[in-house]
Amino acid sequence: MSKTFTGMAGVRSVERALRPKSIAIVGASADPRAFGNFVLQNLERFGYAGEIHLVSRSSTQINGRACVSSVDALPQGIDLAVLCIPEAGVLDTVRTLGTLGAGAAVIFASGYAEAGEAGRVKQDELARVAAAGGVALIGPNCMGFTNFADGVPVTFEAVAPYSNGGRRGVGVVAQSGAMAANLRDAFMGRGQPLTATVSTGNEANLGIEDYLAWFIADPQTSAIAIYAEQIRRPQLFLQLARDARAAGKPIVMLMPGKSARAREAAQSHTGALAGDHATASVLLAREGVVVVASLDELFDTATILARFPVPPAAGTAVMTASGAVKNITLDFADDIGLTLPPLTEATIAKLTELLPDYAVADNPLDYTTIGVRNPGLIGELIDTVLADPNIGSLVLSIMAGPAIAQRDKADHLVPALARATKPAVLTVMGDDKPLEEFFSEAIAASGVPLFRSPDRALRACARVAAYGEALARAERARTDQPAALPLPGAVPANGIFAEYQGKGWLARAGLPVPAGDLARSLDDALTIAQQIGYPVVLKAQASELPHKSDVGGVVVGLADAAALRAGWDKLHTSVAAQRPDLQLDGVLVETMGPRGLELVVGAKRDADWGPVVLVGLGGIFIEVLKDVRLLPADLAEQDIVVELNRLKAAAMLHGVRGSAAVDVHAVARAVAAIGEQMRANPALTEIDVNPLVAYPDRVLALDALVVCGAHGSAHGPAHH
Repeated sequence: MSKTFTGMAGVRSVERALRPKSIAIVGASADPRAFGNFVLQNLERFGYAGEIHLVSRSSTQINGRACVSSVDALPQGIDLAVLCIPEAGVLDTVRTLGTLGAGAAVIFASGYAEAGEAGRVKQDELARVAAAGGVALIGPNCMGFTNFADGVPVTFEAVAPYSNGGRRGVGVVAQSGAMAANLRDAFMGRGQPLTATVSTGNEANLGIEDYLAWFIADPQTSAIAIYAEQIRRPQLFLQLARDARAAGKPIVMLMPGKSARAREAAQSHTGALAGDHATASVLLAREGVVVVASLDELFDTATILARFPVPPAAGTAVMTASGAVKNITLDFADDIGLTLPPLTEATIAKLTELLPDYAVADNPLDYTTIGVRNPGLIGELIDTVLADPNIGSLVLSIMAGPAIAQRDKADHLVPALARATKPAVLTVMGDDKPLEEFFSEAIAASGVPLFRSPDRALRACARVAAYGEALARAERARTDQPAALPLPGAVPANGIFAEYQGKGWLARAGLPVPAGDLARSLDDALTIAQQIGYPVVLKAQASELPHKSDVGGVVVGLADAAALRAGWDKLHTSVAAQRPDLQLDGVLVETMGPRGLELVVGAKRDADWGPVVLVGLGGIFIEVLKDVRLLPADLAEQDIVVELNRLKAAAMLHGVRGSAAVDVHAVARAVAAIGEQMRANPALTEIDVNPLVAYPDRVLALDALVVCGAHGSAHGPAHH
């Protein structure tokens, strides 16, 4: 697939397309339900001030505008052509537009990559012809775009002008036309300013990255909302995410594909080839992209971050006049992982002065019924809570009440929230019951994000808090270029190093491993065991034998020389019986590690996205409960510790039922060391340490798999 317009060329192409000085509608029609007529009606409704050229085989004039009968008759240098024609005529039209120096074309027609291999071939040819003629393509299989800020609606759906009221807005990019419209309507429904909404379709050359770059450069855009079924240029997207973070422009993205059925649906929808969703999500989040799980979260989080683009790395405070809401909030926050931090002593002291004796100054804060007699006091409470350094955002959850109460809230609560410099949102419960018009108008004029559901407000604030934390983590992330250790040796044909090679290499990288060495004879084994001390374990070693226990290649608990001799014979007999063709490098003789807490630490390199590291507790926790944390490879040690404590079984790290706590920082150092080598050496595709045994004062890598080349994904973890 051609990607000619990557980088600044892409930004220039998007600029010419989204802010065109001249537009040609190819397939213009007087039929009120024809796509070409919808486009023309939209342009006239918005008062588009540029040149409009109409191409129609059936009409000589439409709405008093003259038509030409073919694309050849258009003037040179049209900025944007809108192709409202069937797929059969698209290729020749784009070829002609190239000869005329047209800047871009919107293609509504479907029947391309989303329709299967034959369609993909047609799309590739379309992209080739467009690139040869210098024509940037929006689509095919798209619904076009609407640039609200500049008054350019280029879509076959009837749209109305929408004013931002002088405020910066959200830019919307979606690979689905219906989702672009859905996002647009949702933001409009809550009065959120918009700059432009773009439906990218199949992305034959202009892709989501090009529009993202344009929105980052656009001074009118404050935040970017994305619906993406596939990121086709992951490394470029990650770089743009870094650019957006540096520009203070949050990206909030919904990316389906967790389930196999969702990945299959995306393939048929936009011709997307699904990547590793979990890996992509982790690396996007590392760059500050807020990857959400639902449409509600996409609308809600983008609305808050558009107003507060750089939230603090701190938890949320909740204020309410209801003890019931306080109790519900505590349970719900626990369920969604939203931190409700304690207030500082100074804040508690000030709140105690303001509140009646029967109120408790904590978080969530139930300020009781004091607002009935003194509504202005609630504003002072809001200011006090938001000034607390432990607090990064605030949810005020209230009932609307009668008209007099709504007047008080409009006069006192809304202004207090509006002057907040941290994310502060208003939840007016009562579901869809209408508010008094003056109350609704006061909220809208203030720009304070409004919710009618406390659950949605809290979920959004959880995402906002996580974004604040991501910004702080990005500042702490290891940006140095680590030195790559030389590989353990010549890369085997299957890419898998034998365990003794992998462990020796990991030891040089900073991971402790058991004392031991490779024995090529029984005498060697006896000598090594005498040097390191009994009891010992024997492990058969060969690149072709990553799963040693499956063929009897591991013998444990050998307490003395006699046991070692018997174990040596047992190991060789078993391996020879099951793998008679296998030539062993030797047998690894190691001290038996004492019992401890078994963890699994692994890393893999996604061919498109890059490396990630996985850590979790071993045994049932990883096999059945899937209790793992997937992390970016450059995460700082202190942040790895935070992630370890987010494991469901994190209590095991700190000692349960009489067992001692383990050295969590030693675990974090091991995870960081593996991540460092994945970053340093692009040849590495997989590292698996299973188990990494943690003790109160250290860790020990008892088994290890190190893989290079394209072979890592075909092999499961090594068996100790």
